[in-house]
Amino acid sequence: MTLQAPDSADEIYVYWQTGCTSCLRTKEFLTEHGIAFVSRNVLEDETALDELARFGLRQVPIVVRGDAWANGQIPGDVAKLVGIAWGKANILPPEELHRRLEAIMAGSDRFLRQLPPDSLQTHLPNRPRSYADLVYHIYNIIDAFVEHEEGIPLVYEAYYRLPPPEMQSIAGLAGYGGHVARRLNDWFEGPGREADWSRTAQVYYGKQSLHQFLERTAWHSGQHARQLMWTLERMDIAPDGPLGAETFEGLPMPEKVWDSESDAA
Repeated sequence: MTLQAPDSADEIYVYWQTGCTSCLRTKEFLTEHGIAFVSRNVLEDETALDELARFGLRQVPIVVRGDAWANGQIPGDVAKLVGIAWGKANILPPEELHRRLEAIMAGSDRFLRQLPPDSLQTHLPNRPRSYADLVYHIYNIIDAFVEHEEGIPLVYEAYYRLPPPEMQSIAGLAGYGGHVARRLNDWFEGPGREADWSRTAQVYYGKQSLHQFLERTAWHSGQHARQLMWTLERMDIAPDGPLGAETFEGLPMPEKVWDSESDAA
């Protein structure tokens, strides 16, 4: 198979998929800075992922410029690749990020309990992810952070786990959410008190501190909680105690809840 390559050394390609929080943020970041790019949705074009094979990659979001690439989960790397001035990002303190995560988990539990049970296997628009998968993913993102602190490095596949049969119900998902909330709180009340937030986190997407990994855990799960609220609204169900600015302020959230090709420059 002949792989597609940028037409010129300066042409920028963004590889992404619908419903991916980092993908949406990457496209918004480039658009906000007036950077034109070629959009390559790997869910809509089966050849798009193959184009990344020359870098040994099969993941998104990836930004490519000529023979160089950057993982979209690290905006500083993307900025360097495309020539955007990038200063030091301000990150909320760990204790505040923990408070936001608690609010995100509590809100997700409320929204989960509003979903009609027969809707759990319904898929989100243009994404092979069910409502049950979405809820599970919110909690699994946070669980993966605790696993990291138990000595399990974060790999790409960790974010693509699916709920087992016993969690394919409102009660099963709520039970998992409660389990994760207790695990996170126990870690902050125990080992987390002595955590070195400047140390390097063992994550698949590049060099990040533990503090940066916690921030990503917060805004990543938070964006999916926004999608869960949006899902309820699409069914004409008003979210119970919707999460607002007090939960997301100061986090590097995408502006939109869901993505479309209109995000491409």
